[in-house]
Amino acid sequence: MAAKDTDGTGPRLAAATPRPERRRGRGATANPSGRFETARREAFADGWEREEDLPPLRTEVTAEHARRIITRNDSPDIGFDRSINPYRGCEHGCVYCFARPNHAYAGLSPGLDFETKLFAKPNAAALLERELSAKGYRPRVIALGTATDPYQPIERRHRLTRAVLEVLARFNHPVGIVTKSDLVLRDLDLLAPMAARGLVQVAVSVTTLDPVLARRMEPRAPRPEKRLAAIRGLTAAGVPAMVLMAPVIPGLNDHEIEAVLARAREAGAGAAGSVLLRLPHELADLMRDWFAEHYPERAARAFALLAETRGGRVYDAAFGTRFTGTGPYATLLSDRVRQAARRLGYGEKRMALRTDLFAVPAREEAQGCLF
Repeated sequence: MAAKDTDGTGPRLAAATPRPERRRGRGATANPSGRFETARREAFADGWEREEDLPPLRTEVTAEHARRIITRNDSPDIGFDRSINPYRGCEHGCVYCFARPNHAYAGLSPGLDFETKLFAKPNAAALLERELSAKGYRPRVIALGTATDPYQPIERRHRLTRAVLEVLARFNHPVGIVTKSDLVLRDLDLLAPMAARGLVQVAVSVTTLDPVLARRMEPRAPRPEKRLAAIRGLTAAGVPAMVLMAPVIPGLNDHEIEAVLARAREAGAGAAGSVLLRLPHELADLMRDWFAEHYPERAARAFALLAETRGGRVYDAAFGTRFTGTGPYATLLSDRVRQAARRLGYGEKRMALRTDLFAVPAREEAQGCLF
């Protein structure tokens, strides 16, 4: 199903690659089979329908009635033990998204399926209210948007993230939000009062200041200037905002570390962080294919530098180093982030959110019949 790249960095997923006209506005360049599928996709001409006659790939949203909405984890290198993702898949289409391989669990491709075949959890708020009301529940910060963006385009219509925030606000429950979207400003009426009580912080991901690069690797996410405007709007409303440069991609956006942090600081960000590119499972080949189409001259260097930080591999899932990598180049990246943050006046520590205000709201009793 694959042909070798001309630069030798790995396979091209040509057989699963629709023509550019069909995938306009999408991040992935291919739609390979997931790792759990017994059959493999292979495109071929059968003489009945030409691909150029097919319509552009459209976004499909399927309702998924989840049984639980709070996901727990015991990872020692993550600063939270619970999270909520109201959606599966993400229309932003960020080609590098580490959550792409999760789509294979649904029998779908981590490629184009991940950004076109989405799942929404309409009972998210009801489940959250039930789980927070459970006897013995102990509050800790809930991370919102750890896998897919809670403010991706379909949130405008489904409003699941807003419904979740409404529940958290009523329970005085702390929440940390990660997003690329200025749509977060829509919910300032909820976020500002929560921030006044020490219950919320928002991390805005800014991967590049180059609008051309952003368009290619994050095609349906707001452009960089809108993300900086989101930081500015959050800060003006009293909502603590941090900038997250994630991922740092060797040989592609690593030269922008200082510039991104400087612009975000000007916009009001009070903390800064970064994450090195992670390529679990199918994501490695998807990134190779993307590089081959958009930046073939940079591919060999990018993957060589990444392998240097991963013990000779493109990915290493070891706790403690999976977000930062190891070796001289990884150390250089971390030092640059730390030194730039110190020079620009970012806070040394992230804000600690309050858990002592948590309370289960009293249930409203139905009014008795008067007659």
